[in-house]
Amino acid sequence: MELEKFSYDNKIVKYFTIASIVFGVVAMLAGLTAAIQLFYPAFNFDLQYTTFGRVRPLHTNAVIFAFVGNAMFAGVYYSMQRLLKTRMFNDMLSWIHFWGWQLIILAAAITLPMGFTTSKEYAELEWPIDIAITLIWVVFGINMIGTIIKRRERHMYVAIWFYIATFVTVAVLHIVNSMEIPVTFMKSYSWYAGVQDALVQWWYGHNAVAFFLTTPFLGIMYYYLPKAANRPVYSYRLSIIHFWSLIFIYIWAGPHHLLYTSLPDWAQSLGVVFSIMLIAPSWGGMLNGLLTLRGAWDRVREDPVLKFMVVAVTAYGMATFEGPMLSLKNVSAIAHYTDWIVAHVHVGGLGWNGFIIFGMFYWLVPKMWKTELFSKSLANTHFWLGTLGIIFYALPLYVAGITQASMWKQFDAEGFLVYKNFLETVVQILPMYMLRAVGGSLYLIGVLIMIYNLIKTAGIGSFVSDEEAEAPALEKKEITGGHWHSILERKPVIFTTLSLVAILIGGVIEMVPTFLIKSNVPTIASVKPYTPLEVHGRDIYIREGCNNCHSQMIRPFRSETERYGEYSKAGEFVYDHPFLWGSKRTGPDLAREGVGKLKKSDSWHFYHMLDPAQVSEGSIMPPYPWLFEQMIDKDLTAGKINALRTVGVPYPDGYEEVANGELEAQAKTITDNLAAEDVEISGDAEIIALIAYLQRLGKDITVKE
Repeated sequence: MELEKFSYDNKIVKYFTIASIVFGVVAMLAGLTAAIQLFYPAFNFDLQYTTFGRVRPLHTNAVIFAFVGNAMFAGVYYSMQRLLKTRMFNDMLSWIHFWGWQLIILAAAITLPMGFTTSKEYAELEWPIDIAITLIWVVFGINMIGTIIKRRERHMYVAIWFYIATFVTVAVLHIVNSMEIPVTFMKSYSWYAGVQDALVQWWYGHNAVAFFLTTPFLGIMYYYLPKAANRPVYSYRLSIIHFWSLIFIYIWAGPHHLLYTSLPDWAQSLGVVFSIMLIAPSWGGMLNGLLTLRGAWDRVREDPVLKFMVVAVTAYGMATFEGPMLSLKNVSAIAHYTDWIVAHVHVGGLGWNGFIIFGMFYWLVPKMWKTELFSKSLANTHFWLGTLGIIFYALPLYVAGITQASMWKQFDAEGFLVYKNFLETVVQILPMYMLRAVGGSLYLIGVLIMIYNLIKTAGIGSFVSDEEAEAPALEKKEITGGHWHSILERKPVIFTTLSLVAILIGGVIEMVPTFLIKSNVPTIASVKPYTPLEVHGRDIYIREGCNNCHSQMIRPFRSETERYGEYSKAGEFVYDHPFLWGSKRTGPDLAREGVGKLKKSDSWHFYHMLDPAQVSEGSIMPPYPWLFEQMIDKDLTAGKINALRTVGVPYPDGYEEVANGELEAQAKTITDNLAAEDVEISGDAEIIALIAYLQRLGKDITVKE
């Protein structure tokens, strides 16, 4: 049989690898900064661009999309060419994908510290960047599907299945969750409100973890682990069960992020059931990876690549056991809103994603530079520093999480809360936050050692930009016989379509009833739209990332209703675009901030934002002096009212023409209250709008005193 000569494109892999490493350091520095800010507030630097509320989403986006994203593309571009025995479909598309993705990352790095955010976790980027992500993702998809179609290898290996599922699912998730109505060039409101917005966001948020941080790296595991071990994958049949059950079940699990919230009970229960079912396919994949090493365990002692990969797959197993356990309602009642969840996420992020990326890079760079790794001992040092970093990161946060939950829920013999002041719990866990920063530092030092090692490796080698290869052309012949799945693997378009159908079922069944059946979100007649001043204040609250530390969702537990007031109802949030339920309580819940025993004076809020530590001794919240100097832009009021009306807020026709008059009247009431306590400030100052919003919270329903 005549062999066709062609070449593999290593240059695109090299560029994605470099981008991943560079942005990885940036992402980890942002994470370390955020970690230090939580026990040393001065590390916010008194700048509006570097507060925890703005650095935290910068860190998460940089890790997920810049560090992990670029590594994923490097791994996919290298393995796909070799598995399909062809060069990528189109070199120009590869480079459009590369530079487009880096520009998106640059846009995120600029806009997030500036406060341009939708506030939706892992989807904070504003609408112009969302459009750019969609376009670049389509470029990636065309290049990938085109490569599969022009392959010289009839059989589509398991890694390719996971790459296909990643492409179609991320496309669906991103488009559905990013439905928003623009107000200005860098401001939009979510198309969904309240309960529906929360469901869509956590359907997206959970499955961003599933299909951006998990499925592509399972594909990478299925390629690089057998390559590094020089062993075939343990079980082809297990990989089939692993793939189809994982992508079908994963998509249902999002509601487990919303247990005991105002989400309808049936949706919460579906999320729990499918989350528990997830253990089976997840551990099927883990076992398939670890059992691939049968007969090669002696090499794990010597080979740093295998060391990283074994710990990565083990961390995947741990995280995918812990996740379903956390989705049990009795466990979620303890863990949700605490640092336990942060620890869980980082076992997956640092252990699974980080270590499999490091193992892949240690294997890839010597291959592409045609040399040996410069120093195995340095790579082993990196491994142990990284492992210690994960332990020092996770264990203190598990302790912090249990401590928080225990203190929040503790009652004395008379039935009163023991720790009435939320700050008592914050002060108690500061040593854990310090240890977390130590763990993050160790992990980062390991990465810096890896960079040195890889640069030296490249220095002693010679990079092969276009790697020569040859393979017989794919024969055009009728498909007859064989395993049913092997027949399916020869039909990439049908395979892609079936993957799409598998991931659509769960989302449709959960979302459609929540949107269309009115009883899921019972209306409350007393709930009214926000006033124009409160709309501005809410947007400032979002800009400053207050929802990163404060929740607005009181669960129906005695400990929470005693501390915060009446539990939250679904109908309260019908005008919330976006929802702001939060996922972590570094500060107290604010859902009833404007009413009952929690209500504070306008001047308290004024001084609290000016210098939190003076008002609440021991507070780790940074001051916000710029809110007192910057003025709201009243020219934007009409556009905000129009946009909110478009997404369903029932402002009357023509209201935008009188909105600023109402805004000024409400602002005057607040400035008069402040003046009565000898505080003079302009009614247009941002702090006035923020006070108006905070004082509104919880006022729409009758609250038990």
